[in-house]
Amino acid sequence: MGAVTSAMATKFAFFPPNPPSYGLVLEEGTGRLKMTEVSEKENVDVLKVKTNRGTEIAALYVKNPTAKLTLLYSHGNAADLGQMYDLFTELSIHLRVNLMGYDYSGYGQSTGKPSEMNTYADIQAAYECLKETYGVKEEDVILYGQSVGSGPTLDLASQLPRLRAVVLHSAILSGLRVMYPVKHTYWFDIYKNIDKIPLVEAPVLAIHGTDDDVVNWSHGKKLWELCRQKYEPLWIKGGNHCNLELYPDYIKHLKKFISAVEKLGHRTGDNNNGGTDNRPRHSTDQRSRSSTDHREMPRAGRDSIDRREKSRKSVDYSDKPRNIAEHPEKARNSIDRFGEIMRSAVLCNINCFKPVGAKA
Repeated sequence: MGAVTSAMATKFAFFPPNPPSYGLVLEEGTGRLKMTEVSEKENVDVLKVKTNRGTEIAALYVKNPTAKLTLLYSHGNAADLGQMYDLFTELSIHLRVNLMGYDYSGYGQSTGKPSEMNTYADIQAAYECLKETYGVKEEDVILYGQSVGSGPTLDLASQLPRLRAVVLHSAILSGLRVMYPVKHTYWFDIYKNIDKIPLVEAPVLAIHGTDDDVVNWSHGKKLWELCRQKYEPLWIKGGNHCNLELYPDYIKHLKKFISAVEKLGHRTGDNNNGGTDNRPRHSTDQRSRSSTDHREMPRAGRDSIDRREKSRKSVDYSDKPRNIAEHPEKARNSIDRFGEIMRSAVLCNINCFKPVGAKA
């Protein structure tokens, strides 16, 4: 029964666009890899990166000359790099960050088939590429996970003690918990984020729509409650699973968060070995662990800093959720261009994790 349920969860977790929204070609003369079906930009590198599971994933790196930090973005389950291209380039501009996005195995022009374990290898390969190709340090990386992308994001984040920050956008507690109201973590579940979030040492920003009918708002709230370092969450009133980028407060709150974590400076983890930890990392799913469903829920206003690291500066500015207008307001100033770009972008087009026969 467990294997059947796990297979069903996996089936409803991945919906790669078919056909892919873009292609890859080699530019004559330079040998530079280029994406088709998107507007070419000089500050965007297109890459193919090998994973430790034998697949080769497509990735892009958006350079911002004013950036101090780099965002590693794991997208949702029904998009690929071609559909995310405009969002990525706009986020790089507005947040003043370098940004790497990648396609999971079996998505876009990535080889292989999508699976939970492959996505863990995919994000690890993208992260290693940032370090080896672009010289990015662990303490200058922000991991961003949208929907299913929260799975690989939290898996990697739980293994990086010097990570700068994490953003969880419409995140899931686990695969089964999206489909069924289970109270325990079962071995056959996928993306056990509920068990991994307490292991994350970096500040966490949670963003979720209150009217999300795909991944209920309760998922975002529970993950935020279990964070060791909380940042003021963004609960978008009336927002659903696929339109949060259209609300002006989405980009405003992200900019505020980036600015806050920039000021924290370089962080040090529990293992202060004076250099980068080059030991191979493995998915935390390979470690046996009990469910966190029975953990005591943190009190409102509670200091979320781990007591063992009293020297760490808190970013727990407020436990109060931010309620936004029920409908996206007309964007103003620099936000207007961002909002218009997002209105024209295909950010999500499938009800992920919806069992057969379920209402949309």
